[in-house]
Amino acid sequence: MSALAVRDLRKSYGAVEAVRGVTFAVQRGEVFGLLGPNGAGKTTTVEILEGYRRRDGGDVEVLGVDPERGGAALRERIGVVLQASELPAGLTVREVHVMFAGYYAAPRDVDEVIELVGLEEKAHARVKTLSGGQKRRLDLGVALVGDPELVFLDEPTTGFDPSARRTAWDLVRSLRNLGKTIVLTTHYLDEAQQLADRVAVIRAGRIVRIGTPAELIGVAPKVQIRYREGEREIVIETDAPTKALAELTGAAAAAGRELDSLEVVRPSLEDVYLDLVDGGA
Repeated sequence: MSALAVRDLRKSYGAVEAVRGVTFAVQRGEVFGLLGPNGAGKTTTVEILEGYRRRDGGDVEVLGVDPERGGAALRERIGVVLQASELPAGLTVREVHVMFAGYYAAPRDVDEVIELVGLEEKAHARVKTLSGGQKRRLDLGVALVGDPELVFLDEPTTGFDPSARRTAWDLVRSLRNLGKTIVLTTHYLDEAQQLADRVAVIRAGRIVRIGTPAELIGVAPKVQIRYREGEREIVIETDAPTKALAELTGAAAAAGRELDSLEVVRPSLEDVYLDLVDGGA
């Protein structure tokens, strides 16, 4: 059984169709990335899955339950990291975790969760003293303290420095290793490429491409070989880079010259994403 099943999901705000016939499924234990520019419909889609917003049409199942009717029993099985949240400023990190743990019948150990999100040195610090990145770690800890089966991560590393982002990535990987299902929305394309088993790109309320990062990259523009001749940059596009590079370097070696600034640039998920959201398909 899928952890999530979405069929022909629709949602409008007045005359604006925010979500227009979105269909996808997420398997249990999968990290699924939902990518799209601001206003594409991804936040509305996720809020419907979380049970915070009613849909206008279509069918949705979250852990086998319609989120509009799941109630507290479903909420105990999911964890949510919102784009922004305001936790009680006067409480300590540990007190916040204890408070949220009290909402669940079988929460994880509070100190274990605090260590898991890298806040053990801040366990007794008040929320108002935390940096932006530390507050995002606290948000993540609050989402995990109930030991959820399914975790929604909405821009989870916003405000993190590079080191903290890599730590958060390791945490996501460890959650997947524990069998958790994760739905990830992010503007960091390298993050999706590193973490997601599959990604869906949403534009103007519709999914325009879905697949593994490798599958999406496979339909990207050709590999580029770049080098300089004097003041001029030479760019060669090819779908057979090994052969082209061998011919190029062989000719240069035979002529006794160097290829200045030689590099091979392979397409990334970001290249595919930008092409899709700019109108490609």
